Amino acid sequence: MRTPPRILIVDDQPMNVDILKMRLAVHGYELLTATDGAEALAIASAQQPDLILLDIMMPRIDGIEVCQRLKADTSLPFMPIIMVTAKADSKDIVAGLEAGADEYLTKPLDQASLVARVKSMLRIKALHDTAQEQAARLEEQATQLAEWNRTLEQRVAEQLAALDRMGHLKRFFSPNLAELLVSSGSEQLLESHRREVTVVFCDLRGFATFANTTEPEEVMGILREYHAAMGELIFRFEGTLERFTGDGFMVFFNDPVPCPDPAARAVRMAVGMRQQMRVLTGAWQRRGHVLDFGVGIAHGHATLGMIGFESRVDYAAIGPVTNLAARLCAEALGGQILISQQVYVALEELLEAEPLGELSLKGFLQPVPVFNVVELQERGT
Repeated sequence: MRTPPRILIVDDQPMNVDILKMRLAVHGYELLTATDGAEALAIASAQQPDLILLDIMMPRIDGIEVCQRLKADTSLPFMPIIMVTAKADSKDIVAGLEAGADEYLTKPLDQASLVARVKSMLRIKALHDTAQEQAARLEEQATQLAEWNRTLEQRVAEQLAALDRMGHLKRFFSPNLAELLVSSGSEQLLESHRREVTVVFCDLRGFATFANTTEPEEVMGILREYHAAMGELIFRFEGTLERFTGDGFMVFFNDPVPCPDPAARAVRMAVGMRQQMRVLTGAWQRRGHVLDFGVGIAHGHATLGMIGFESRVDYAAIGPVTNLAARLCAEALGGQILISQQVYVALEELLEAEPLGELSLKGFLQPVPVFNVVELQERGT
């Protein structure tokens, strides 16, 4: 409702209009006037007053029809109507109220009654407008809530999908790398491609005999300790875990996200594993289990990407470099980290290594120069 309220006075008698204007003007209302029904309809539609004082007996269109038309027009806001007429018969009052009038005043008008009825109707108008505004706000809030719910459902679905992808990627990559792949949307990096990588193969010496002579529950317990210790180091150095196969596993560096020092990371990880394994194997020996640890590391080109089928997918590296790392691991004695010549040349200043000469390895036509890592020149592994 406006401030001050806008009131439309409708009467075909100028004297009646003047009287109403005089009695209401002192209260500060904004006053509009019309002298017949047609003019009243036009002004009401254009100006949308907060209250209408409407005479019944008028030429062309009487007050009853004006009231009916205004109340039937759904494009107009709520406008209280007070019928003001000399027709005081009860059937006339009923007719006015049934036409939609909100109040009824008979002429001659009592000033106090007029002012009281006007104030009462304006209070009703104010309450109605407040209720409408609140209803509109509630509807807007309901719409916003529905939109938030819709977007929330979408975000939840996206987050669940991301968590699913994250859980899948964490099978192969460190948590930081898996999160990077998911958040950046760069899982295209996992499609088949060729890249230079450093590959690490590790397994336990004496595991076959141990597994054949030990209760399965004890074997599983040893493997859990072994996998937990090695897995922590793989993730610390941000290696990509291709697979665990019992006591053996394969890790590679420089893929799917390139790193500047793949060979150095691989050797540092392997040295850290050897140190950790000394603690584990010592504890296992006290329990009567004789096990040790060997590593093979090679550097070269491989084809990498997702392999498998719809229900089971792995991320793999395929090529001679993986075969070389596996063969070096197979040749390693307990506690040895055997590296290829390419790894040794790249890290000659970083590590102390002893040459083992050229070994004939299965699958390789020529003997392969091999080096055993004794220690790192720098101690921070």
